[in-house]
Amino acid sequence: MKRQTFIKKTGSVLLGPFVALSCIKKSDDQAITPSTASTSGTCKVGDTETDGPYPLYNKRDASITHTDITEGKTGLPLSMAITIRNINNNCDVVPNARVDVWHCDKDGYYSGYVNQGYLGNQDNTAKTFCRGIATADASGVARFQTIYPGWYQGRVTHIHAQIYVGGQLKLTTQIAFPEDLNTAVYNTDLYKAHGQNSTKNTTDSIIRDSLSNELATVNANQVSGGYDLIHTINIAV
Repeated sequence: MKRQTFIKKTGSVLLGPFVALSCIKKSDDQAITPSTASTSGTCKVGDTETDGPYPLYNKRDASITHTDITEGKTGLPLSMAITIRNINNNCDVVPNARVDVWHCDKDGYYSGYVNQGYLGNQDNTAKTFCRGIATADASGVARFQTIYPGWYQGRVTHIHAQIYVGGQLKLTTQIAFPEDLNTAVYNTDLYKAHGQNSTKNTTDSIIRDSLSNELATVNANQVSGGYDLIHTINIAV
């Protein structure tokens, strides 16, 4: 089935993989430490987005309940720290929330499906790369180790996320990346074969009207040679 049937809402100077414009650079040995303070401004539920086209519900089990979701896929390392907050509790954190994430590999292909892309057809039905389930810790933070996502035709770079509390789905949303960083990453040796994505955050049919809530903070990590992603998702519990 083609990607576009699932989409419901129908650069810059190369700076290399160690620079993220508009982001604060971390020291080499600094861990990802999301703020535990309440979010500033209005605390509201995150935007609801499509889960398609590749949610793979039939493999949401122990096989993907792990921190490292790369499963051998190559790409620039990406450490993710996703904080979950409850708008019905003064935007306090939500320990033990279940966070499911999934995204494409560096070439724009998803696990669990037959994909059509710039490298031709790929049958990834038996694979689960770039998919994971994690439980938020006492600070409301769920962590993943993955790779910087690639892109596929018609969509900007993104990560899918679903938040569950007590076994109940609370939000289906997406996470976006800074545009200048996408440009820099896709000019690196690992990604340049696919080239630059013509779809941008401001033109993406899904992200463009919710960018203020879905744009992550992404900082360079000089130790890993990749990046650290910090993001907050607000839910109603």
